[in-house]
Amino acid sequence: MDLVVLIKALILGVVEGFTEFLPVSSTGHLILAGDLLGFNDEKGKLFEIVIQCGAILAVCWEYRVKLAAVISGLGSQREAQRFALNLAVAFVPLAVLGLAFGKTIKAQLFHPLPVALAFIIGGFIILWAEKREHTVRIREVEDLRWTDALKLGIAQAFALIPGTSRSGATIIGGLLFGLSRKAATEFSFFLAIPTLFAASAYELYRERALLSLDDWGMWSVGFVSAFVSAFLCVRWLLRYISNHDFTPFAWYRIAFGLVVLGTAYSGLVNWSRG
Repeated sequence: MDLVVLIKALILGVVEGFTEFLPVSSTGHLILAGDLLGFNDEKGKLFEIVIQCGAILAVCWEYRVKLAAVISGLGSQREAQRFALNLAVAFVPLAVLGLAFGKTIKAQLFHPLPVALAFIIGGFIILWAEKREHTVRIREVEDLRWTDALKLGIAQAFALIPGTSRSGATIIGGLLFGLSRKAATEFSFFLAIPTLFAASAYELYRERALLSLDDWGMWSVGFVSAFVSAFLCVRWLLRYISNHDFTPFAWYRIAFGLVVLGTAYSGLVNWSRG
């Protein structure tokens, strides 16, 4: 395996892991990073699915005790059944809209410049949401009703627009709907498991013709780097939200989006997918 390819796989794995669960859009970062690294062909898109699985596994490992308790209690414990129902309800909006409009969105919006605009708009939405007075009525994930889960699922569906951020849409939506930062953030983690696993399985099936054992080294490096970086990021974010808000992420999004637009307009960077 080419060392340059492995280095690119390592970089993209780290990018995926550190951005998947922050309100900054992992898809947007991967589109931009893949464009810069020349890793944006069909095989590169398949690679993005593989490293996404690594990031999801990190959440499963972090919450393995909780997930095991839910699975073992599905047959008899009301709390476990309610938790599973909430995840199922929240998963539906994005799944339905993704199947209906996914191809069109990918064809029209999976390009650096639309992603940059989504970064900037999303940043201003976060600033607006953080300036609002927060009235917390749901402090723990276990307190969610199915109607709350449905609202969060609708919020997550906005992440079909690349650059929006799945976790960002869910977390900020949660704050607007009365969830505490902890509850909104943790639910975004849990909701990522069925959402991203389903999306990854679907895309892997569609692109199965591109699967090759010759790429095993590249996949392994990307998968492991995404798992480790995502695990560290989840741990850090849980500590961060105990004393901070999401305003710094908003300013980062705005600055990042402006840099992409500025480099494209000036010709400094040739964003080939834009």
